Amino acid sequence: MSEHLTGAGTANDRFKRSYSNLAWMGILAATVAHFCLFFFFPNLEAADLSTVGDELEAIELPPEVKIPPPPEQIARPATPKVALTQIDEDITIAPTTFEDNPVENLPPPPPGANPSDRPSFIPFDVKPELKNRRDVAGLLVRRYPRMLKDAGIGGTVILWVYIDEEGVVQKSQVNKTSGYPAMDKAAQDVAGEMRFSPAFNRDKKTPVWISIPIEFKPSS
Repeated sequence: MSEHLTGAGTANDRFKRSYSNLAWMGILAATVAHFCLFFFFPNLEAADLSTVGDELEAIELPPEVKIPPPPEQIARPATPKVALTQIDEDITIAPTTFEDNPVENLPPPPPGANPSDRPSFIPFDVKPELKNRRDVAGLLVRRYPRMLKDAGIGGTVILWVYIDEEGVVQKSQVNKTSGYPAMDKAAQDVAGEMRFSPAFNRDKKTPVWISIPIEFKPSS
């Protein structure tokens, strides 16, 4: 028994004596391993994470702009009232009288010229007569320029009118203006709707130029 304990003690003593040697050998091995690790390991480089920013430019703000107030609302014009008009052919259209509007003083058309090109005297024995006087009277009322009518402005337009062999108006031309282009235009529109009996020269129908006064009168 004492021999066994003596042997165990001897083994324990031997282990204690070798422990310090083993510790230094472990430290040395760890040092060599770390040295080899750092020596043979590839070099690591840090990436360049810097950024380049755009140069900021200072902008001067314009001075404060004063917005003017909105304009005042324009008053809506009053709606014109249409006056009732009695159609009276003696008032709305002047009588066509060749004595007051002679055409004999006009020069005859030049040889070879078309008589309808310009107002000219064409001989006739039987003068044309307006056949649709009532229709023309109503047309005068409808074609009366609204602005002139509402303002109470009237006037007379004297037209040269060219009538063909069948009494149909083919052309009209202002001989004497009323002073208002809208009224002159209305008179020509009305003349285009006139229908006449044909003129005759020695029992033969003939086209003629005649002078017609067309009168616009506002209602009283």
